Amino acid sequence: MANIHSISLGCPKNRVDTENLLGSLSGVTSTADPARADCIFINTCGFIAPAVQESIRTILECAADKEEAPAAKRPLLVVAGCLVGRYGEAELAPDLPEVDLWLDTRDIAAWPEKLSQALGLPAPAPGPGRRLLSTPPSYAWLKISEGCNHRCSFCTIPVIRGPLASRPAADIIADAAALLSQGVKELVVVAQDTTAWGKERAAASRDDIRTLLDDLLPLQGLERLRLLYLYPAGLTRDLLTYLQAAGPPFVPYFDIPLQHAHPDILRAMGRPFALDPRPVIERVREFFPQAALRTTFITGFPGETEEAFQNLYDFISEVRFQHLGVFAYQAEEGTAAAALPGQIPETIKESRRETLMLLQQEISEELLAPLLGRRLPILVDSPHPEWPGLHTGRAWFQAPEIDGVTCISGPGVAPGALVEAEITETKEYDLVALV
Repeated sequence: MANIHSISLGCPKNRVDTENLLGSLSGVTSTADPARADCIFINTCGFIAPAVQESIRTILECAADKEEAPAAKRPLLVVAGCLVGRYGEAELAPDLPEVDLWLDTRDIAAWPEKLSQALGLPAPAPGPGRRLLSTPPSYAWLKISEGCNHRCSFCTIPVIRGPLASRPAADIIADAAALLSQGVKELVVVAQDTTAWGKERAAASRDDIRTLLDDLLPLQGLERLRLLYLYPAGLTRDLLTYLQAAGPPFVPYFDIPLQHAHPDILRAMGRPFALDPRPVIERVREFFPQAALRTTFITGFPGETEEAFQNLYDFISEVRFQHLGVFAYQAEEGTAAAALPGQIPETIKESRRETLMLLQQEISEELLAPLLGRRLPILVDSPHPEWPGLHTGRAWFQAPEIDGVTCISGPGVAPGALVEAEITETKEYDLVALV
């Protein structure tokens, strides 16, 4: 037996990799206490500079804990994920000699065997559907592909994760069915570009996201199916027609990473779709007038003039997204955008980011206010960390971990429960509800 203390940084796709690894190992238990661990496993993020810094800081902290332990009880320190995929063991290892094992993102299938050998454990159990969940009992992430075929000028993902590699449909369905059999009610589908699933096999099959959804949507026990990372170019009329006809448990929540609204900036970003994002928003709202829209934008991209930023500000004011994330541009080593002229000072990038977030705060508050007094189904996630008797949950338009939450109390409220409750208070991003 071996105790493993795991840390998963970055996106939900990393979390799935960690859960799959831990679930596939034989003879292990998970521990929240690193002092009791035989192995400390860190799944890193290396997407942008702040994520790299967080990953390095976490490794150094765990290395210090390892060195403080008695020599006979020092845990195996394992570092995996996107930091390794981006820089490689050869570059990282000399500066981090405390790390015992490096696991690259481009060799995820071999992680269980390599870690089992390092720990002296039995051979790992093969096959999909074996995961040690780290999410609340209400939802789970469902990763459907690796990598990306797009070449956005600011993005490091193709270097880190490689080209698009869709998981076989049978494995995805087996994974989903196993999650639902554990009582999970909401599956959140994730990929770098969810709409691209199966497209690298287009010449050999007719597979696309619709054929996958044909098998996912009827699964017993599925109350909500949420799709994240919907690339704008992939939201065709054909796909929207399919989703409209599908109905529940599909959730009309559209997470569309637009990144900007000005044509010059979109062109410089290398975004492979029409240089005006309005048509895709209008198309979604044509099929789903009630849709909850979420997006992300980048401020301070090279060449972003005051006019271009004002264009973005006006676009957000016009569209009124339910949810919005804004990131100040990071010039990432090895990307085409890092070499572009017209780099913007950090103070201006951050000021523009804050301006957009203040705008979104007002929009979110205004969109939530009409819900006061309404009764909505709320999926309960977990007990509130500070208030006994109170739980956090989500209405259909709130995705886990990235959006606001609904604080809920009353009879029948427990993790994993889907209950109807009255909205008694609306805030800037959150709701309060009572059963």
